[in-house]
Amino acid sequence: MPRSIDLNADLGEGNGPCRLRFDREILPLVTSANVACGFHAGDPHLIASLVREAREAGVTVGAHPGYPDRLGFGRREMASTAGEIATEVVYQVGAFGAIAKAGGWAMRYVKPHGALYHRLVQDPAAAGAVVEALASIDHSLVVLTQPGGALANAAERGGLPVAFEAFLDRGYEQNGTLVPRGAPGALLEDTQLIADRAERLALDGMIKTHDGTSLQLTAHSCCVHGDGPEARAILEAVRDRFAQRGIPVCPFAP
Repeated sequence: MPRSIDLNADLGEGNGPCRLRFDREILPLVTSANVACGFHAGDPHLIASLVREAREAGVTVGAHPGYPDRLGFGRREMASTAGEIATEVVYQVGAFGAIAKAGGWAMRYVKPHGALYHRLVQDPAAAGAVVEALASIDHSLVVLTQPGGALANAAERGGLPVAFEAFLDRGYEQNGTLVPRGAPGALLEDTQLIADRAERLALDGMIKTHDGTSLQLTAHSCCVHGDGPEARAILEAVRDRFAQRGIPVCPFAP
Protein backbone atom coordinates (compact mmCIF):
# COMPACT_ATOMS: atom_id res chain seq x y z
CA MET A 1 0.00 0.00 0.00
CA PRO A 2 1.23 3.56 -0.68
CA ARG A 3 2.24 5.45 2.44
CA SER A 4 -0.14 8.11 3.71
CA ILE A 5 0.58 11.78 3.15
CA ASP A 6 -0.73 15.02 4.64
CA LEU A 7 -2.07 18.08 2.79
CA ASN A 8 -1.53 21.46 4.43
CA ALA A 9 -2.42 25.05 3.55
CA ASP A 10 -1.90 28.48 5.09
CA LEU A 11 -5.22 29.87 6.32
CA GLY A 12 -6.47 32.88 8.25
CA GLU A 13 -4.27 35.24 6.25
CA GLY A 14 -6.96 37.60 4.96
CA ASN A 15 -9.58 39.98 6.21
CA GLY A 16 -13.28 40.22 5.52
CA PRO A 17 -16.07 37.79 4.64
CA CYS A 18 -14.76 37.00 1.14
CA ARG A 19 -11.48 35.61 2.44
CA LEU A 20 -13.23 33.73 5.23
CA ARG A 21 -15.49 32.05 2.66
CA PHE A 22 -12.37 31.15 0.69
CA ASP A 23 -10.77 29.59 3.79
CA ARG A 24 -13.96 27.64 4.43
CA GLU A 25 -13.76 26.20 0.92
CA ILE A 26 -10.14 25.16 1.43
CA LEU A 27 -10.49 23.72 4.93
CA PRO A 28 -12.34 20.47 4.04
CA LEU A 29 -9.71 19.67 1.37
CA VAL A 30 -6.70 19.69 3.71
CA THR A 31 -5.77 17.55 6.69
CA SER A 32 -3.65 20.23 8.40
CA ALA A 33 -4.35 23.97 8.60
CA ASN A 34 -1.51 26.42 9.25
CA VAL A 35 -3.34 29.33 10.89
CA ALA A 36 -1.82 32.84 10.84
CA CYS A 37 -1.15 34.11 14.35
CA GLY A 38 -1.71 37.85 13.84
CA PHE A 39 1.78 39.21 13.12
CA HIS A 40 1.94 38.92 9.32
CA ALA A 41 -1.84 38.43 8.94
CA GLY A 42 -4.96 37.34 10.80
CA ASP A 43 -6.42 38.29 14.17
CA PRO A 44 -7.77 36.54 17.30
CA HIS A 45 -11.36 36.41 16.02
CA LEU A 46 -10.32 34.78 12.76
CA ILE A 47 -8.14 32.28 14.63
CA ALA A 48 -11.06 31.33 16.88
CA SER A 49 -13.40 30.93 13.92
CA LEU A 50 -10.98 28.74 11.97
CA VAL A 51 -10.16 26.60 15.02
CA ARG A 52 -13.86 25.97 15.57
CA GLU A 53 -14.42 25.01 11.94
CA ALA A 54 -11.29 22.87 11.85
CA ARG A 55 -12.50 20.99 14.93
CA GLU A 56 -15.87 20.34 13.27
CA ALA A 57 -14.13 19.13 10.09
CA GLY A 58 -11.57 17.02 11.97
CA VAL A 59 -8.66 19.02 10.51
CA THR A 60 -5.48 19.31 12.56
CA VAL A 61 -4.38 22.88 13.35
CA GLY A 62 -0.94 24.38 13.75
CA ALA A 63 0.43 27.83 14.54
CA HIS A 64 1.79 29.79 11.57
CA PRO A 65 3.95 32.54 13.11
CA GLY A 66 5.66 35.19 11.02
CA TYR A 67 7.62 38.40 11.22
CA PRO A 68 5.70 41.44 12.56
CA ASP A 69 5.18 42.74 9.03
CA ARG A 70 1.54 43.03 8.01
CA LEU A 71 2.32 45.55 5.27
CA GLY A 72 4.75 43.17 3.60
CA PHE A 73 2.71 40.05 4.44
CA GLY A 74 5.70 38.66 6.30
CA ARG A 75 7.63 38.12 3.08
CA ARG A 76 10.31 40.75 3.74
CA GLU A 77 13.45 39.87 5.68
CA MET A 78 13.87 41.76 8.94
CA ALA A 79 17.02 42.54 10.94
CA SER A 80 15.79 40.69 14.02
CA THR A 81 18.17 38.96 16.41
CA ALA A 82 17.79 35.28 17.25
CA GLY A 83 16.48 36.22 20.69
CA GLU A 84 13.93 38.64 19.27
CA ILE A 85 12.68 36.03 16.83
CA ALA A 86 12.33 33.43 19.58
CA THR A 87 10.34 35.85 21.78
CA GLU A 88 8.03 36.80 18.91
CA VAL A 89 7.43 33.14 18.07
CA VAL A 90 6.61 32.36 21.72
CA TYR A 91 4.15 35.27 21.76
CA GLN A 92 2.34 34.04 18.65
CA VAL A 93 2.42 30.32 19.42
CA GLY A 94 1.33 30.90 23.01
CA ALA A 95 -1.63 33.01 21.94
CA PHE A 96 -2.64 30.57 19.23
CA GLY A 97 -2.40 27.61 21.59
CA ALA A 98 -4.60 29.34 24.16
CA ILE A 99 -7.27 30.22 21.58
CA ALA A 100 -7.20 26.67 20.22
CA LYS A 101 -7.55 25.19 23.71
CA ALA A 102 -10.44 27.53 24.50
CA GLY A 103 -12.09 26.36 21.27
CA GLY A 104 -11.79 22.70 22.25
CA TRP A 105 -9.08 21.82 19.73
CA ALA A 106 -5.37 21.25 20.29
CA MET A 107 -2.46 23.00 18.58
CA ARG A 108 -0.38 20.10 17.29
CA TYR A 109 2.44 21.71 15.32
CA VAL A 110 4.23 24.92 14.30
CA LYS A 111 5.12 26.02 10.78
CA PRO A 112 6.83 29.41 10.34
CA HIS A 113 5.65 31.75 7.59
CA GLY A 114 7.30 33.46 4.65
CA ALA A 115 10.62 35.22 5.22
CA LEU A 116 10.80 33.85 8.76
CA TYR A 117 10.45 30.31 7.38
CA HIS A 118 13.41 30.87 5.07
CA ARG A 119 15.46 32.58 7.80
CA LEU A 120 15.01 29.59 10.09
CA VAL A 121 15.98 27.17 7.32
CA GLN A 122 19.26 29.07 6.80
CA ASP A 123 20.18 30.53 10.22
CA PRO A 124 21.31 27.96 12.84
CA ALA A 125 21.40 30.50 15.69
CA ALA A 126 17.83 31.69 15.09
CA ALA A 127 16.62 28.13 14.51
CA GLY A 128 18.19 26.95 17.76
CA ALA A 129 16.64 29.81 19.73
CA VAL A 130 13.19 29.08 18.29
CA VAL A 131 13.43 25.36 19.02
CA GLU A 132 14.48 26.04 22.61
CA ALA A 133 11.53 28.39 22.99
CA LEU A 134 9.05 25.91 21.49
CA ALA A 135 10.34 23.13 23.73
CA SER A 136 9.68 25.31 26.76
CA ILE A 137 6.02 25.65 25.66
CA ASP A 138 5.27 22.05 24.69
CA HIS A 139 7.83 19.36 23.95
CA SER A 140 5.31 17.43 21.87
CA LEU A 141 4.84 20.19 19.27
CA VAL A 142 5.81 19.00 15.80
CA VAL A 143 7.99 21.34 13.73
CA LEU A 144 6.91 21.42 10.08
CA THR A 145 9.73 22.54 7.79
CA GLN A 146 11.87 21.68 4.78
CA PRO A 147 14.22 18.69 5.11
CA GLY A 148 17.91 19.37 5.61
CA GLY A 149 17.62 22.94 6.88
CA ALA A 150 18.79 24.56 10.10
CA LEU A 151 15.34 24.38 11.72
CA ALA A 152 15.00 20.65 11.04
CA ASN A 153 18.49 20.01 12.41
CA ALA A 154 17.87 22.12 15.52
CA ALA A 155 14.55 20.40 16.23
CA GLU A 156 16.11 16.96 15.93
CA ARG A 157 18.94 17.96 18.31
CA GLY A 158 16.46 19.54 20.69
CA GLY A 159 14.23 16.48 20.85
CA LEU A 160 11.20 18.01 19.11
CA PRO A 161 9.38 15.87 16.55
CA VAL A 162 9.92 17.01 12.96
CA ALA A 163 7.81 16.60 9.82
CA PHE A 164 9.10 17.48 6.37
CA GLU A 165 7.05 19.22 3.72
CA ALA A 166 7.18 19.79 -0.01
CA PHE A 167 5.55 22.67 -1.87
CA LEU A 168 3.32 21.48 -4.70
CA ASP A 169 2.69 24.91 -6.21
CA ARG A 170 6.27 26.23 -6.04
CA GLY A 171 9.22 25.54 -8.32
CA TYR A 172 12.36 23.88 -6.97
CA GLU A 173 16.03 24.44 -7.73
CA GLN A 174 18.36 21.45 -8.13
CA ASN A 175 19.75 22.01 -4.61
CA GLY A 176 16.29 21.60 -3.06
CA THR A 177 15.62 25.29 -2.41
CA LEU A 178 12.58 27.08 -3.82
CA VAL A 179 12.79 29.20 -6.95
CA PRO A 180 12.63 32.81 -5.62
CA ARG A 181 9.26 34.53 -5.97
CA GLY A 182 9.22 36.71 -9.05
CA ALA A 183 11.61 34.47 -10.98
CA PRO A 184 10.38 32.32 -13.90
CA GLY A 185 9.01 29.00 -12.68
CA ALA A 186 8.53 30.14 -9.09
CA LEU A 187 4.74 29.75 -8.97
CA LEU A 188 2.80 26.86 -10.53
CA GLU A 189 -0.93 26.94 -11.33
CA ASP A 190 -1.49 24.04 -13.77
CA THR A 191 -3.70 21.74 -11.68
CA GLN A 192 -2.95 18.54 -13.58
CA LEU A 193 0.79 19.21 -13.59
CA ILE A 194 0.64 19.73 -9.84
CA ALA A 195 -1.41 16.55 -9.39
CA ASP A 196 1.29 14.70 -11.34
CA ARG A 197 3.96 16.15 -9.02
CA ALA A 198 1.96 15.17 -5.94
CA GLU A 199 1.49 11.60 -7.18
CA ARG A 200 5.16 11.08 -7.91
CA LEU A 201 6.17 12.64 -4.62
CA ALA A 202 3.83 10.36 -2.67
CA LEU A 203 4.77 7.18 -4.54
CA ASP A 204 8.46 7.71 -5.37
CA GLY A 205 9.70 10.55 -3.16
CA MET A 206 10.73 12.52 -6.24
CA ILE A 207 9.82 15.95 -7.57
CA LYS A 208 10.84 17.73 -10.78
CA THR A 209 12.89 20.90 -10.56
CA HIS A 210 12.10 23.92 -12.74
CA ASP A 211 14.71 22.78 -15.30
CA GLY A 212 13.15 19.31 -15.62
CA THR A 213 15.59 17.24 -13.58
CA SER A 214 14.41 14.95 -10.77
CA LEU A 215 15.07 15.73 -7.11
CA GLN A 216 14.87 13.23 -4.25
CA LEU A 217 12.71 14.80 -1.55
CA THR A 218 11.46 13.42 1.75
CA ALA A 219 7.98 14.76 2.51
CA HIS A 220 5.39 13.84 5.12
CA SER A 221 3.17 16.73 4.04
CA CYS A 222 2.41 18.58 0.80
CA CYS A 223 1.71 22.31 0.98
CA VAL A 224 -0.58 24.30 -1.30
CA HIS A 225 -0.55 28.03 -0.61
CA GLY A 226 -4.01 29.02 0.55
CA ASP A 227 -3.70 32.53 -0.88
CA GLY A 228 -3.22 31.30 -4.45
CA PRO A 229 -6.10 31.86 -6.90
CA GLU A 230 -6.05 28.19 -7.92
CA ALA A 231 -5.69 26.74 -4.41
CA ARG A 232 -9.10 25.09 -4.31
CA ALA A 233 -8.79 23.64 -7.83
CA ILE A 234 -5.28 22.38 -7.06
CA LEU A 235 -6.34 20.65 -3.85
CA GLU A 236 -9.36 19.08 -5.55
CA ALA A 237 -7.15 17.77 -8.38
CA VAL A 238 -4.59 16.36 -5.93
CA ARG A 239 -7.32 14.75 -3.81
CA ASP A 240 -8.87 13.17 -6.91
CA ARG A 241 -5.48 11.84 -8.06
CA PHE A 242 -4.68 10.40 -4.65
CA ALA A 243 -8.08 8.70 -4.54
CA GLN A 244 -7.49 7.19 -8.00
CA ARG A 245 -4.09 5.83 -6.96
CA GLY A 246 -5.18 4.65 -3.51
CA ILE A 247 -2.89 7.07 -1.66
CA PRO A 248 -4.25 7.70 1.88
CA VAL A 249 -4.46 11.34 3.01
CA CYS A 250 -3.94 11.70 6.78
CA PRO A 251 -2.57 14.41 9.11
CA PHE A 252 1.09 14.03 10.01
CA ALA A 253 0.28 15.15 13.58
CA PRO A 254 -3.18 13.75 14.43
